[in-house]
Amino acid sequence: MQTFTAFPEIDRLVQFADTVADATDAMSMSYFRKALDIEAKADASPVTQADRAIEKEIRRRIAQAFPSHGILGEEQEGTRLEASHIWVIDPIDGTKSFLSGMPTFGTLIACLSDGTPELGVISIPPTGERWTGQRGRPTLLNGTPCRTSEKTRLEDAILYTTSPDSFDAPGLAQFEALSDKVALRRFGGDCYAYGLLASGHVDLLFEMNLHPYDYMALIPVIEGAGGVITDWAGQPLTIGSGGTVIAAANPALHAAAMATLRTDHP
Repeated sequence: MQTFTAFPEIDRLVQFADTVADATDAMSMSYFRKALDIEAKADASPVTQADRAIEKEIRRRIAQAFPSHGILGEEQEGTRLEASHIWVIDPIDGTKSFLSGMPTFGTLIACLSDGTPELGVISIPPTGERWTGQRGRPTLLNGTPCRTSEKTRLEDAILYTTSPDSFDAPGLAQFEALSDKVALRRFGGDCYAYGLLASGHVDLLFEMNLHPYDYMALIPVIEGAGGVITDWAGQPLTIGSGGTVIAAANPALHAAAMATLRTDHP
């Protein structure tokens, strides 16, 4: 993992997140394609013992290394959310993929400083790929800088969304309006698709009904690779954002995608 000695605090955070991701990757793979206890949460989304065990381990490590930091995760209540530093974690982003044996799930780890994501990690255990983004620094894929594509026209772009089922009716209409103008649309990928965007293989992502633990880690990864990630109104994503996300390989492509959206939906 590359470090930058001029920034010792962020170096420590990066090294810590890398160590945590090593441990959670091993945990994920120990459960993957094995018999799982699957429960439905209040919102009807599935959760397994793997999700809970991995988040518990991440929380344990954060509390041990940074006892004053807050934690916001998917499977447990937030703690110390008034802290200046908050870790935002998703133990298994893509639980539906994970429990159905699809190797496109990942672990998301972000660290926010006064609400701004300083660090974001997308770790994909089945493939061994790990994207690390630091605010103001190039995004690294397994230690090597990566870049988004140079496509600026919608008609050349590859568009992904995780599932059409995540949209409400107006949101689906927005997606259809955008996807009618691109070269190719595909479904699936969860957080993996954002890593692929950072590496130049995917050009656009368009989603709704996401939570902070779904997108905070993505921000430094996408921006550090040259991309743009906002809500559907073009505003920066925060913990309080409404759950809509549009990510593009570059500002020109982002602007072209935004121009297709109606203004009567958030």
